[in-house]
Amino acid sequence: MTRICIFGAGAIGGYMAAALADAGAEVSLVARGPHLAAIRDKGLVFRKDGEEKTYRMTASDNPADLGEQDYVIVGLKAHSVPAIVDQFTPLLGPETAIVPAVNGLPWWYFHKAGTGTVLDDTWLETVDPGGAQWKAFGPERAIGCVVYPACDVPEPGVVQHRSGDRFTLGEPDGSASERVERLSKLMIAGGLKAPRKARLRDEIWIKLWGNCSFNPVSALTGASLDLIGNDVACRSVIRAMMEECKQVGEAVGGRFSVGIEKRIDGGAQIIGHKPSTRHDVEKGRPMELDALSSVVLELARRLGIETPTLDTVAALVRMQGDVLGLYKRNPELEAAITGQPPG
Repeated sequence: MTRICIFGAGAIGGYMAAALADAGAEVSLVARGPHLAAIRDKGLVFRKDGEEKTYRMTASDNPADLGEQDYVIVGLKAHSVPAIVDQFTPLLGPETAIVPAVNGLPWWYFHKAGTGTVLDDTWLETVDPGGAQWKAFGPERAIGCVVYPACDVPEPGVVQHRSGDRFTLGEPDGSASERVERLSKLMIAGGLKAPRKARLRDEIWIKLWGNCSFNPVSALTGASLDLIGNDVACRSVIRAMMEECKQVGEAVGGRFSVGIEKRIDGGAQIIGHKPSTRHDVEKGRPMELDALSSVVLELARRLGIETPTLDTVAALVRMQGDVLGLYKRNPELEAAITGQPPG
């Protein structure tokens, strides 16, 4: 039986846990606080399409309780992982794969990327300060995953599905490996869409296109995607941000299969939805800015690409996070983003 640990069994992690359990995998969870207590007491409750199912799974806040795994799926927000890499050690055997189910540009992005730039086989400070994950995990463990569903945790121990069921998978080198095939089949057996893509990085950029533009604008304004996309002035700002992001993405080999106007329209058609970064503001949670916004600026600085609109909006949203106590700024990160020496 395939052993899979969901490290961070919140909204998306809980959804994946339920699907993989339905597929017959041996699933364990790393969770904490009231959510962990509720799962231990009553099981993980998953709600979708008006139906509810309860899953009894081994759950702990101590990974050492769970042992070595075949796959570790990381359901935490990207910025929270580097500081706790040591906690993953008990889960990792010689062949354990790590699947970061996170937003933004992943820490492994330039492993076997073949971009022909100075970035190949290096980490990015904005998503992996000091190369913490690159050094502790090793990029060879990574399997890419682009997350599309929307879920939330309405109360401890409960995961509510809102929309979507696709998790696109891929090896960093684009190969059709046995480990990706195995995981894809399990996810599909559990009711998910889990296509394997040789050019997964293209999908990463298409999603990041919206994250790096709509997310900070919504965080600053409080507006939903439809309000932003249908307002002439805001749409102009989003368009400029996407044009700059596309230039950066193409410089490292990304292919953008849709046009900017169509990408903006896709967001504007989602009525009343506010992206996760705005939810961070409204709920007083640490803001997920670096993997969604700052990382594009770091790439631009290292490649000598000008991104004036992205720079301006990112500066404002970082200040917002700083003032609200939801984002911690530091000189090294600011240097990576601005291209100026610390201090």
